[in-house]
Amino acid sequence: METVLNNYIWSACYLVVLVGLSAYGIHRWSIIYLFLRHIRRDVQPRGRFDELPSVTVQLPIFNEYYVVRRLLNSVAKLDYPREKLQIQVLDDSTDETREVVGAECERLRSQGLDIVHLHRSDRTGFKAGALENGLRTATGEFIFILDADFVPQPEVLQQAIHYFTDEKIGMVQMRWGHLNRNSSLLTRIQAMFLDGHLLLEQTARCRSGRFFNFNGTAGIWRRKAIEDAGGWQHDTLTEDLDLSYRSQLAGWKFEFLPDIVIPAELPPDMNGFKSQQHRWTKGSIQTCKKMLGTIWRADIPLILKVEATMHLTSNFGYLLLALLCVLMLPQTMSAHHTSGAWRTWLVDLPIFFATTVSIATFYICAQRHLNPRGWLRDMILLPMLLSLAIGMSVNNAKAVLEALLNHHTGFNRTPKYGSAASSRSTKRRAYLPMRSLLPVVEILFGVYFAYCTSKAIMAGQITSVPFLLLFFVGFSYVAFKSALSWLPSLPPVSATPAAA
Repeated sequence: METVLNNYIWSACYLVVLVGLSAYGIHRWSIIYLFLRHIRRDVQPRGRFDELPSVTVQLPIFNEYYVVRRLLNSVAKLDYPREKLQIQVLDDSTDETREVVGAECERLRSQGLDIVHLHRSDRTGFKAGALENGLRTATGEFIFILDADFVPQPEVLQQAIHYFTDEKIGMVQMRWGHLNRNSSLLTRIQAMFLDGHLLLEQTARCRSGRFFNFNGTAGIWRRKAIEDAGGWQHDTLTEDLDLSYRSQLAGWKFEFLPDIVIPAELPPDMNGFKSQQHRWTKGSIQTCKKMLGTIWRADIPLILKVEATMHLTSNFGYLLLALLCVLMLPQTMSAHHTSGAWRTWLVDLPIFFATTVSIATFYICAQRHLNPRGWLRDMILLPMLLSLAIGMSVNNAKAVLEALLNHHTGFNRTPKYGSAASSRSTKRRAYLPMRSLLPVVEILFGVYFAYCTSKAIMAGQITSVPFLLLFFVGFSYVAFKSALSWLPSLPPVSATPAAA
Protein backbone atom coordinates (compact mmCIF):
# COMPACT_ATOMS: atom_id res chain seq x y z
CA MET A 1 0.00 0.00 0.00
CA GLU A 2 2.78 2.41 0.94
CA THR A 3 4.61 1.67 -2.31
CA VAL A 4 1.48 2.39 -4.35
CA LEU A 5 0.97 5.67 -2.45
CA ASN A 6 4.57 6.70 -3.12
CA ASN A 7 4.13 5.92 -6.79
CA TYR A 8 1.10 8.19 -6.96
CA ILE A 9 2.96 10.98 -5.13
CA TRP A 10 5.86 10.81 -7.59
CA SER A 11 3.42 10.79 -10.49
CA ALA A 12 1.55 13.76 -9.07
CA CYS A 13 4.79 15.78 -8.69
CA TYR A 14 5.77 14.81 -12.21
CA LEU A 15 2.38 15.89 -13.52
CA VAL A 16 2.53 19.25 -11.73
CA VAL A 17 5.90 20.01 -13.34
CA LEU A 18 4.56 19.01 -16.75
CA VAL A 19 1.52 21.24 -16.32
CA GLY A 20 3.83 24.16 -15.52
CA LEU A 21 5.89 23.48 -18.64
CA SER A 22 2.66 23.12 -20.63
CA ALA A 23 1.57 26.62 -19.60
CA TYR A 24 4.68 28.05 -21.23
CA GLY A 25 4.12 25.76 -24.22
CA ILE A 26 0.59 27.09 -24.68
CA HIS A 27 1.99 30.61 -24.52
CA ARG A 28 4.43 29.61 -27.26
CA TRP A 29 1.47 28.58 -29.42
CA SER A 30 0.02 32.07 -28.90
CA ILE A 31 3.29 33.62 -30.10
CA ILE A 32 3.18 31.44 -33.23
CA TYR A 33 -0.41 32.52 -33.86
CA LEU A 34 0.40 36.23 -33.44
CA PHE A 35 3.43 35.92 -35.71
CA LEU A 36 1.48 34.23 -38.50
CA ARG A 37 -1.34 36.75 -38.12
CA HIS A 38 0.88 39.85 -38.35
CA ILE A 39 3.97 38.89 -40.35
CA ARG A 40 2.50 40.00 -43.68
CA ARG A 41 1.66 43.46 -42.38
CA ASP A 42 4.11 45.86 -43.97
CA VAL A 43 5.66 48.34 -41.55
CA GLN A 44 7.08 51.56 -43.00
CA PRO A 45 8.29 54.82 -41.45
CA ARG A 46 5.58 57.41 -40.91
CA GLY A 47 7.68 59.91 -42.85
CA ARG A 48 11.25 60.93 -43.63
CA PHE A 49 13.42 63.51 -41.95
CA ASP A 50 14.02 66.59 -44.11
CA GLU A 51 17.21 67.07 -42.13
CA LEU A 52 18.78 64.01 -40.54
CA PRO A 53 19.06 64.16 -36.74
CA SER A 54 22.31 63.78 -34.79
CA VAL A 55 23.27 60.23 -33.79
CA THR A 56 25.77 58.93 -31.25
CA VAL A 57 27.04 55.40 -31.89
CA GLN A 58 27.98 53.76 -28.60
CA LEU A 59 30.34 50.77 -28.68
CA PRO A 60 30.62 49.17 -25.21
CA ILE A 61 33.66 46.85 -25.14
CA PHE A 62 35.67 44.88 -22.62
CA ASN A 63 38.80 42.99 -23.71
CA GLU A 64 37.76 42.58 -27.35
CA TYR A 65 41.24 42.23 -28.86
CA TYR A 66 40.13 39.93 -31.67
CA VAL A 67 37.12 41.85 -32.98
CA VAL A 68 37.43 45.52 -32.04
CA ARG A 69 39.31 46.58 -35.20
CA ARG A 70 36.64 44.94 -37.37
CA LEU A 71 33.96 46.76 -35.36
CA LEU A 72 35.60 50.18 -35.71
CA ASN A 73 36.23 49.75 -39.43
CA SER A 74 32.62 48.80 -40.09
CA VAL A 75 31.22 51.67 -38.00
CA ALA A 76 33.52 54.12 -39.79
CA LYS A 77 31.81 53.12 -43.05
CA LEU A 78 28.28 54.02 -41.88
CA ASP A 79 26.51 56.03 -44.55
CA TYR A 80 25.56 59.06 -42.47
CA PRO A 81 26.61 62.73 -42.58
CA ARG A 82 29.88 63.07 -40.65
CA GLU A 83 28.75 66.32 -39.02
CA LYS A 84 25.71 64.46 -37.58
CA LEU A 85 27.59 61.41 -36.33
CA GLN A 86 29.50 60.88 -33.08
CA ILE A 87 31.16 57.58 -32.17
CA GLN A 88 31.92 56.68 -28.55
CA VAL A 89 34.13 53.68 -27.78
CA LEU A 90 33.13 52.82 -24.20
CA ASP A 91 36.19 50.85 -23.25
CA ASP A 92 36.53 48.99 -19.93
CA SER A 93 39.40 46.83 -21.20
CA THR A 94 42.29 45.65 -19.04
CA ASP A 95 44.43 44.15 -21.81
CA GLU A 96 46.01 45.22 -25.12
CA THR A 97 42.57 46.07 -26.48
CA ARG A 98 43.00 49.53 -24.96
CA GLU A 99 46.10 50.21 -27.08
CA VAL A 100 44.46 48.84 -30.24
CA VAL A 101 41.42 51.08 -29.71
CA GLY A 102 43.57 54.12 -29.00
CA ALA A 103 45.55 53.67 -32.21
CA GLU A 104 42.44 53.00 -34.32
CA CYS A 105 40.59 56.02 -32.91
CA GLU A 106 43.57 58.24 -33.69
CA ARG A 107 43.65 56.93 -37.26
CA LEU A 108 39.91 57.44 -37.78
CA ARG A 109 40.01 60.95 -36.28
CA SER A 110 42.68 61.85 -38.81
CA GLN A 111 40.16 60.89 -41.50
CA GLY A 112 37.62 63.37 -40.15
CA LEU A 113 35.50 61.06 -38.01
CA ASP A 114 34.18 62.35 -34.67
CA ILE A 115 35.28 59.42 -32.50
CA VAL A 116 36.13 59.46 -28.81
CA HIS A 117 37.79 56.77 -26.70
CA LEU A 118 36.30 56.70 -23.19
CA HIS A 119 38.29 54.33 -21.01
CA ARG A 120 37.22 53.55 -17.43
CA SER A 121 39.67 52.30 -14.85
CA ASP A 122 36.90 50.31 -13.12
CA ARG A 123 33.82 48.44 -14.36
CA THR A 124 31.23 49.91 -12.00
CA GLY A 125 27.86 48.88 -13.38
CA PHE A 126 29.54 46.82 -16.12
CA LYS A 127 27.91 47.45 -19.52
CA ALA A 128 25.07 49.55 -18.07
CA GLY A 129 27.63 51.66 -16.22
CA ALA A 130 29.62 52.21 -19.41
CA LEU A 131 26.50 53.23 -21.35
CA GLU A 132 25.44 55.56 -18.54
CA ASN A 133 28.90 57.12 -18.45
CA GLY A 134 28.92 57.64 -22.22
CA LEU A 135 25.47 59.21 -22.24
CA ARG A 136 26.78 62.13 -20.14
CA THR A 137 28.91 63.38 -23.03
CA ALA A 138 26.88 62.03 -25.96
CA THR A 139 25.90 64.73 -28.45
CA GLY A 140 23.33 62.72 -30.39
CA GLU A 141 19.57 62.98 -30.15
CA PHE A 142 19.54 59.25 -30.94
CA ILE A 143 21.81 56.52 -29.58
CA PHE A 144 22.83 53.57 -31.78
CA ILE A 145 24.28 50.74 -29.65
CA LEU A 146 26.47 47.96 -31.04
CA ASP A 147 28.31 45.18 -29.21
CA ALA A 148 31.88 44.39 -30.21
CA ASP A 149 31.12 41.39 -32.43
CA PHE A 150 28.54 43.15 -34.63
CA VAL A 151 29.33 44.24 -38.18
CA PRO A 152 26.78 46.81 -39.39
CA GLN A 153 26.33 47.38 -43.10
CA PRO A 154 26.85 51.01 -44.20
CA GLU A 155 23.16 51.61 -44.97
CA VAL A 156 21.53 50.37 -41.72
CA LEU A 157 21.45 53.74 -39.96
CA GLN A 158 19.85 55.48 -42.92
CA GLN A 159 17.30 52.65 -43.21
CA ALA A 160 16.25 52.75 -39.55
CA ILE A 161 16.47 56.38 -38.46
CA HIS A 162 13.34 57.51 -40.32
CA TYR A 163 11.09 55.39 -38.11
CA PHE A 164 11.68 58.05 -35.45
CA THR A 165 9.62 60.52 -37.48
CA ASP A 166 6.86 59.04 -35.31
CA GLU A 167 7.48 61.01 -32.13
CA LYS A 168 6.03 58.21 -29.99
CA ILE A 169 8.76 55.75 -31.05
CA GLY A 170 11.40 55.42 -28.35
CA MET A 171 13.46 52.50 -29.69
CA VAL A 172 13.97 50.65 -32.96
CA GLN A 173 15.42 47.13 -32.84
CA MET A 174 17.03 45.43 -35.83
CA ARG A 175 17.37 41.67 -36.25
CA TRP A 176 20.63 39.86 -35.57
CA GLY A 177 22.34 37.88 -38.30
CA HIS A 178 25.04 35.25 -37.77
CA LEU A 179 28.55 35.66 -39.17
CA ASN A 180 29.65 32.13 -38.22
CA ARG A 181 26.34 30.27 -38.50
CA ASN A 182 27.82 27.29 -40.36
CA SER A 183 31.08 27.01 -38.39
CA SER A 184 29.95 24.02 -36.32
CA LEU A 185 26.98 22.02 -35.13
CA LEU A 186 26.81 24.22 -32.03
CA THR A 187 26.68 27.50 -33.96
CA ARG A 188 24.03 26.14 -36.35
CA ILE A 189 21.80 25.20 -33.42
CA GLN A 190 22.42 28.54 -31.68
CA ALA A 191 21.40 30.33 -34.87
CA MET A 192 18.12 28.43 -34.89
CA PHE A 193 17.53 29.32 -31.23
CA LEU A 194 18.11 33.02 -31.87
CA ASP A 195 16.10 33.04 -35.09
CA GLY A 196 13.09 31.83 -33.15
CA HIS A 197 13.41 34.54 -30.53
CA LEU A 198 14.54 37.39 -32.78
CA LEU A 199 11.98 36.75 -35.48
CA LEU A 200 8.89 35.10 -34.00
CA GLU A 201 8.80 36.57 -30.49
CA GLN A 202 9.85 40.10 -31.37
CA THR A 203 7.59 40.31 -34.42
CA ALA A 204 4.59 38.82 -32.62
CA ARG A 205 4.91 41.09 -29.58
CA CYS A 206 5.70 44.25 -31.51
CA ARG A 207 3.01 44.03 -34.18
CA SER A 208 0.28 42.89 -31.79
CA GLY A 209 0.93 45.84 -29.48
CA ARG A 210 2.53 43.85 -26.63
CA PHE A 211 5.66 44.95 -24.81
CA PHE A 212 8.93 43.64 -26.21
CA ASN A 213 12.54 44.31 -25.37
CA PHE A 214 15.68 45.89 -26.75
CA ASN A 215 18.20 43.08 -27.28
CA GLY A 216 21.15 44.99 -25.86
CA THR A 217 22.67 45.75 -29.27
CA ALA A 218 21.75 46.45 -32.91
CA GLY A 219 19.15 48.98 -31.82
CA ILE A 220 18.65 52.74 -31.81
CA TRP A 221 17.24 54.62 -28.83
CA ARG A 222 15.71 58.05 -28.69
CA ARG A 223 17.74 59.66 -25.95
CA LYS A 224 14.65 61.14 -24.32
CA ALA A 225 13.12 57.65 -24.02
CA ILE A 226 16.14 56.53 -22.00
CA GLU A 227 16.02 59.59 -19.76
CA ASP A 228 12.24 59.46 -19.21
CA ALA A 229 12.58 55.86 -17.99
CA GLY A 230 15.21 56.75 -15.40
CA GLY A 231 18.31 56.02 -17.46
CA TRP A 232 20.55 52.96 -17.48
CA GLN A 233 20.46 51.05 -14.20
CA HIS A 234 22.82 48.25 -13.21
CA ASP A 235 20.95 46.31 -10.52
CA THR A 236 20.30 43.46 -12.99
CA LEU A 237 22.50 41.62 -15.51
CA THR A 238 20.06 42.45 -18.32
CA GLU A 239 20.07 46.24 -18.33
CA ASP A 240 18.49 46.14 -21.80
CA LEU A 241 15.40 44.20 -20.66
CA ASP A 242 15.04 46.34 -17.56
CA LEU A 243 15.19 49.65 -19.44
CA SER A 244 12.84 48.33 -22.12
CA TYR A 245 10.04 47.70 -19.64
CA ARG A 246 10.59 50.96 -17.77
CA SER A 247 10.55 52.90 -21.03
CA GLN A 248 7.39 51.26 -22.38
CA LEU A 249 5.65 51.75 -19.04
CA ALA A 250 6.55 55.44 -19.38
CA GLY A 251 4.52 55.51 -22.60
CA TRP A 252 7.14 55.02 -25.31
CA LYS A 253 6.51 52.70 -28.28
CA PHE A 254 9.07 50.33 -29.77
CA GLU A 255 9.46 49.07 -33.34
CA PHE A 256 11.05 45.83 -34.53
CA LEU A 257 12.53 45.73 -38.04
CA PRO A 258 13.05 42.07 -39.02
CA ASP A 259 14.16 42.93 -42.56
CA ILE A 260 17.13 45.03 -41.41
CA VAL A 261 19.78 42.53 -40.34
CA ILE A 262 23.07 43.24 -38.56
CA PRO A 263 25.31 40.16 -38.44
CA ALA A 264 27.23 39.16 -35.31
CA GLU A 265 29.38 36.34 -34.00
CA LEU A 266 27.86 33.37 -32.19
CA PRO A 267 29.87 31.87 -29.28
CA PRO A 268 31.98 29.17 -30.96
CA ASP A 269 32.42 26.99 -27.86
CA MET A 270 30.04 25.48 -25.35
CA ASN A 271 31.32 27.29 -22.28
CA GLY A 272 31.03 30.65 -24.00
CA PHE A 273 27.44 29.77 -24.92
CA LYS A 274 26.71 28.64 -21.36
CA SER A 275 28.16 31.85 -19.92
CA GLN A 276 25.98 33.93 -22.22
CA GLN A 277 22.85 31.90 -21.43
CA HIS A 278 23.55 32.05 -17.69
CA ARG A 279 23.81 35.85 -17.80
CA TRP A 280 20.66 36.27 -19.90
CA THR A 281 18.67 33.83 -17.75
CA LYS A 282 19.76 35.27 -14.42
CA GLY A 283 19.26 38.84 -15.59
CA SER A 284 15.74 38.12 -16.83
CA ILE A 285 14.71 36.70 -13.44
CA GLN A 286 16.30 39.70 -11.70
CA THR A 287 14.27 41.97 -13.97
CA CYS A 288 11.17 39.89 -13.27
CA LYS A 289 11.62 40.41 -9.52
CA LYS A 290 12.24 44.11 -10.02
CA MET A 291 9.49 44.94 -12.53
CA LEU A 292 6.60 42.49 -12.22
CA GLY A 293 4.90 44.29 -9.34
CA THR A 294 5.22 47.61 -11.14
CA ILE A 295 3.74 46.12 -14.29
CA TRP A 296 0.67 44.79 -12.47
CA ARG A 297 0.14 48.12 -10.70
CA ALA A 298 0.43 50.07 -13.94
CA ASP A 299 -2.59 51.49 -15.74
CA ILE A 300 -2.23 49.32 -18.84
CA PRO A 301 -4.52 46.70 -20.45
CA LEU A 302 -4.72 43.28 -18.79
CA ILE A 303 -3.44 41.55 -21.93
CA LEU A 304 -0.18 43.50 -21.64
CA LYS A 305 0.20 42.48 -18.01
CA VAL A 306 -0.38 38.80 -18.79
CA GLU A 307 2.02 38.82 -21.75
CA ALA A 308 4.69 40.63 -19.74
CA THR A 309 4.31 38.08 -16.96
CA MET A 310 4.76 35.15 -19.33
CA HIS A 311 7.73 36.88 -20.93
CA LEU A 312 9.54 37.76 -17.70
CA THR A 313 8.87 34.42 -16.00
CA SER A 314 9.61 32.24 -19.05
CA ASN A 315 13.06 31.21 -17.79
CA PHE A 316 11.44 29.52 -14.80
CA GLY A 317 10.82 26.85 -17.42
CA TYR A 318 14.46 25.81 -17.03
CA LEU A 319 13.94 25.24 -13.33
CA LEU A 320 10.87 23.14 -14.09
CA LEU A 321 12.84 21.23 -16.72
CA ALA A 322 15.59 20.46 -14.19
CA LEU A 323 12.96 19.21 -11.75
CA LEU A 324 11.48 17.08 -14.53
CA CYS A 325 14.91 15.49 -15.02
CA VAL A 326 15.10 14.55 -11.35
CA LEU A 327 11.58 13.11 -11.38
CA MET A 328 12.06 11.10 -14.56
CA LEU A 329 13.40 7.92 -12.93
CA PRO A 330 10.74 7.69 -10.18
CA GLN A 331 8.12 8.30 -12.86
CA THR A 332 9.62 5.61 -15.10
CA MET A 333 9.61 3.11 -12.23
CA SER A 334 6.06 3.94 -11.14
CA ALA A 335 4.46 4.42 -14.54
CA HIS A 336 3.07 0.90 -14.73
CA HIS A 337 0.97 1.68 -11.64
CA THR A 338 -0.60 4.79 -13.12
CA SER A 339 -0.67 4.14 -16.84
CA GLY A 340 -3.65 3.40 -19.00
CA ALA A 341 -5.52 4.57 -22.07
CA TRP A 342 -7.26 7.33 -20.09
CA ARG A 343 -3.92 8.79 -19.06
CA THR A 344 -2.54 8.63 -22.60
CA TRP A 345 -5.48 10.52 -24.11
CA LEU A 346 -6.25 12.93 -21.26
CA VAL A 347 -2.75 13.66 -19.94
CA ASP A 348 0.21 12.48 -22.01
CA LEU A 349 -0.92 13.57 -25.48
CA PRO A 350 -2.18 17.06 -24.49
CA ILE A 351 1.04 17.71 -22.55
CA PHE A 352 3.16 16.42 -25.44
CA PHE A 353 1.28 18.73 -27.81
CA ALA A 354 1.70 21.72 -25.44
CA THR A 355 5.41 21.18 -24.83
CA THR A 356 7.40 19.23 -27.42
CA VAL A 357 5.18 19.92 -30.43
CA SER A 358 4.95 23.65 -29.64
CA ILE A 359 8.75 23.95 -29.44
CA ALA A 360 9.23 22.09 -32.72
CA THR A 361 6.57 24.16 -34.49
CA PHE A 362 8.07 27.38 -33.14
CA TYR A 363 11.48 26.75 -34.71
CA ILE A 364 10.10 25.20 -37.89
CA CYS A 365 8.00 28.34 -38.38
CA ALA A 366 11.04 30.61 -37.97
CA GLN A 367 13.26 28.66 -40.37
CA ARG A 368 10.52 28.29 -42.95
CA HIS A 369 10.01 32.05 -43.02
CA LEU A 370 13.72 32.92 -43.13
CA ASN A 371 14.73 30.23 -45.62
CA PRO A 372 11.67 29.18 -47.67
CA ARG A 373 13.68 26.99 -50.05
CA GLY A 374 16.18 25.38 -47.70
CA TRP A 375 14.41 25.19 -44.36
CA LEU A 376 13.96 21.42 -44.56
CA ARG A 377 17.73 20.96 -44.38
CA ASP A 378 17.79 22.72 -41.01
CA MET A 379 14.98 20.53 -39.70
CA ILE A 380 17.42 17.63 -39.55
CA LEU A 381 18.90 19.47 -36.57
CA LEU A 382 15.59 19.79 -34.73
CA PRO A 383 16.12 16.77 -32.43
CA MET A 384 19.58 18.12 -31.57
CA LEU A 385 18.09 21.54 -30.86
CA LEU A 386 15.64 19.96 -28.41
CA SER A 387 18.48 17.99 -26.84
CA LEU A 388 20.66 21.08 -26.43
CA ALA A 389 17.80 22.97 -24.75
CA ILE A 390 17.45 20.07 -22.31
CA GLY A 391 21.20 19.82 -21.76
CA MET A 392 21.35 23.53 -20.87
CA SER A 393 18.70 23.14 -18.17
CA VAL A 394 21.16 22.61 -15.30
CA ASN A 395 23.24 25.65 -16.29
CA ASN A 396 20.16 27.86 -16.64
CA ALA A 397 18.32 26.48 -13.59
CA LYS A 398 21.39 27.45 -11.59
CA ALA A 399 21.05 30.99 -12.95
CA VAL A 400 17.36 31.10 -11.93
CA LEU A 401 18.19 29.97 -8.39
CA GLU A 402 21.02 32.51 -8.09
CA ALA A 403 18.62 35.28 -9.07
CA LEU A 404 15.95 34.08 -6.64
CA LEU A 405 18.47 33.86 -3.80
CA ASN A 406 20.07 37.24 -4.63
CA HIS A 407 23.44 35.59 -5.20
CA HIS A 408 25.72 38.23 -6.71
CA THR A 409 27.84 37.47 -9.75
CA GLY A 410 29.65 39.82 -12.09
CA PHE A 411 28.92 40.51 -15.75
CA ASN A 412 30.87 37.70 -17.39
CA ARG A 413 31.58 38.63 -20.99
CA THR A 414 31.01 36.16 -23.80
CA PRO A 415 34.42 35.54 -25.42
CA LYS A 416 34.62 36.56 -29.08
CA TYR A 417 37.46 35.53 -31.38
CA GLY A 418 36.70 36.90 -34.83
CA SER A 419 38.77 35.13 -37.48
CA ALA A 420 40.57 33.20 -34.72
CA ALA A 421 37.38 31.48 -33.61
CA SER A 422 38.09 28.17 -35.30
CA SER A 423 41.57 27.63 -33.91
CA ARG A 424 42.07 26.70 -30.28
CA SER A 425 45.77 27.55 -30.48
CA THR A 426 45.06 31.19 -31.34
CA LYS A 427 42.85 31.83 -28.33
CA ARG A 428 44.50 33.71 -25.54
CA ARG A 429 44.31 31.95 -22.23
CA ALA A 430 42.57 34.95 -20.63
CA TYR A 431 39.87 34.85 -23.33
CA LEU A 432 38.86 31.24 -22.71
CA PRO A 433 35.56 30.86 -20.78
CA MET A 434 35.81 30.20 -17.06
CA ARG A 435 35.90 26.56 -16.02
CA SER A 436 33.30 25.15 -13.67
CA LEU A 437 32.18 21.89 -12.13
CA LEU A 438 28.84 21.91 -13.96
CA PRO A 439 30.07 19.37 -16.56
CA VAL A 440 30.39 16.84 -13.71
CA VAL A 441 26.72 17.33 -12.88
CA GLU A 442 25.82 17.11 -16.57
CA ILE A 443 27.80 13.89 -16.95
CA LEU A 444 25.93 12.42 -13.98
CA PHE A 445 22.63 13.41 -15.60
CA GLY A 446 23.78 11.73 -18.82
CA VAL A 447 24.47 8.51 -16.91
CA TYR A 448 21.17 8.92 -15.08
CA PHE A 449 19.22 9.10 -18.35
CA ALA A 450 21.10 6.17 -19.83
CA TYR A 451 19.82 4.20 -16.83
CA CYS A 452 16.28 5.62 -17.23
CA THR A 453 16.30 4.60 -20.89
CA SER A 454 17.37 1.05 -20.04
CA LYS A 455 14.64 0.84 -17.36
CA ALA A 456 12.02 2.00 -19.86
CA ILE A 457 13.14 -0.62 -22.37
CA MET A 458 13.03 -3.38 -19.76
CA ALA A 459 9.58 -2.22 -18.64
CA GLY A 460 8.32 -2.34 -22.23
CA GLN A 461 7.71 1.43 -22.34
CA ILE A 462 9.10 1.73 -25.85
CA THR A 463 7.24 4.98 -26.61
CA SER A 464 9.23 6.67 -23.82
CA VAL A 465 12.62 5.73 -25.26
CA PRO A 466 12.93 8.49 -27.94
CA PHE A 467 11.94 11.09 -25.34
CA LEU A 468 14.48 9.79 -22.83
CA LEU A 469 17.18 9.66 -25.50
CA LEU A 470 16.74 13.41 -26.07
CA PHE A 471 17.73 13.91 -22.42
CA PHE A 472 20.63 11.48 -22.61
CA VAL A 473 22.05 13.03 -25.79
CA GLY A 474 21.50 16.59 -24.54
CA PHE A 475 23.34 16.19 -21.26
CA SER A 476 26.09 14.06 -22.80
CA TYR A 477 26.71 16.57 -25.60
CA VAL A 478 26.76 19.62 -23.31
CA ALA A 479 29.02 17.85 -20.79
CA PHE A 480 31.45 16.65 -23.46
CA LYS A 481 31.74 20.03 -25.19
CA SER A 482 32.11 21.80 -21.83
CA ALA A 483 34.79 19.42 -20.57
CA LEU A 484 36.96 20.15 -23.61
CA SER A 485 37.97 23.38 -21.85
CA TRP A 486 39.63 21.25 -19.15
CA LEU A 487 42.21 20.08 -21.65
CA PRO A 488 45.54 21.93 -21.40
CA SER A 489 45.50 24.94 -23.69
CA LEU A 490 48.16 25.07 -26.36
CA PRO A 491 50.63 27.97 -26.07
CA PRO A 492 49.12 31.06 -27.71
CA VAL A 493 50.63 32.01 -31.03
CA SER A 494 50.83 35.38 -32.69
CA ALA A 495 47.37 36.57 -33.58
CA THR A 496 46.12 39.82 -35.00
CA PRO A 497 42.80 41.52 -34.35
CA ALA A 498 40.11 40.74 -36.90
CA ALA A 499 40.12 43.20 -39.74
CA ALA A 500 37.19 44.42 -41.73
